[in-house]
Amino acid sequence: MAKMGPGVVVTGLTLGALAVVSLLAFQANGAQDRAVAANPTTSTAATTSGGPAASATPTAAPTPTAPTLPTAGTGTGLRVVYSVSTHYVWLIDPKKTPQVVATFPVTPGTVEPAPGSYPVYSRTQSGTGTDGKQIEHVVRFAQQNGVVFGFGAAVDGGTGAPPAAPAPTAAASSPAASAGKTGGIRSSRADGQLLWDFAPKDTKVVVIP
Repeated sequence: MAKMGPGVVVTGLTLGALAVVSLLAFQANGAQDRAVAANPTTSTAATTSGGPAASATPTAAPTPTAPTLPTAGTGTGLRVVYSVSTHYVWLIDPKKTPQVVATFPVTPGTVEPAPGSYPVYSRTQSGTGTDGKQIEHVVRFAQQNGVVFGFGAAVDGGTGAPPAAPAPTAAASSPAASAGKTGGIRSSRADGQLLWDFAPKDTKVVVIP
């Protein structure tokens, strides 16, 4: 068996040491790469988390929703329901699914009708409001203390309430004018059209608190 000289042994040890060092360096580089992948740089994190580098996406404003229709006190059958507290109108047809055909906000006059059930007694395609504006689709359902209550829409698209009637005069012949009060309940033109088509004469109007 041949004997190895001292030089060969030293060379073998040197090569072995170099191999160990290379293996350790390779493992260290792999660990560093894994750490970088697990922890993104500050600029990347800021971008993905909505920091200065991220472009903000505008959020749409929430759409207002109609209040829930009370389950009791609204009557039965085909009817228009008006709430004096929320100033919303519901058109209800029990033969349809869903039964609530439409719901929309309105603006009342200077006084409100008393809660109760009333029939539509008069309808006018167009006319003039107490504020002098042209109005359309007027659906009247009650008279209380000389004040006429009804739904309608301004032709110019405004949904504000009509102002109080002029101050009473000696020549005033209308009880409503003498009282200086208005009972017109205004909606948008589109909603006024819906109510006009839905509520012919004798349709029930239920006023709730």
